Formats: sequence, structure tokens, C-alpha cells
Amino acid sequence: MRYSVIESTRATRVWAEDGWVWLHLEDGREIRFPAAKNRRLRNAAPKQLNKIELICDGTGLHWPDLDEDLSVQGILEGRLGLE
Repeated sequence: MRYSVIESTRATRVWAEDGWVWLHLEDGREIRFPAAKNRRLRNAAPKQLNKIELICDGTGLHWPDLDEDLSVQGILEGRLGLE
């Protein structure tokens, strides 16, 4: 029988800048991805894109004005909500 361990990577800070979404992770890494890679974020106004909430103890991101949620793990795996 195979077992797997799921590690939860958490973000401690998230922000948008110049068309990029940035995450500061609890292990000290900072990563970013282009908002244009997500179907809902690509056409967002800067004010909408900048309104990001950390949810689920830092394991998820939520844009309330855009009705979009992404997991930190999914972002790390390259799953950015493409069409």
C-alpha cells in the first residue's frame, strides 16, 4: 500500500503589483505569477486585483470582487485557473 504525505505550504503575505501576484511564503520564499495567466484575474481592474485575502490559514487566496479562489499549493504546481 502506498501512502502520501500532503504538506501545506502557507502564505504569510500576498499582494499584486504591475500585473503580477506575489506571495511571501512562511519558509521565506517569495514567488509570483502573472495575473494574465488566470481567466478571472486577467481583465481585473487594479483595485480589484489588489483586493486579495488570505484564507484557510494562509493556504488559499481569495479575490472577493472577482469571485476567484486559488490554493497556494496549486499555484506552486502551476495550476493558475487557466481556461
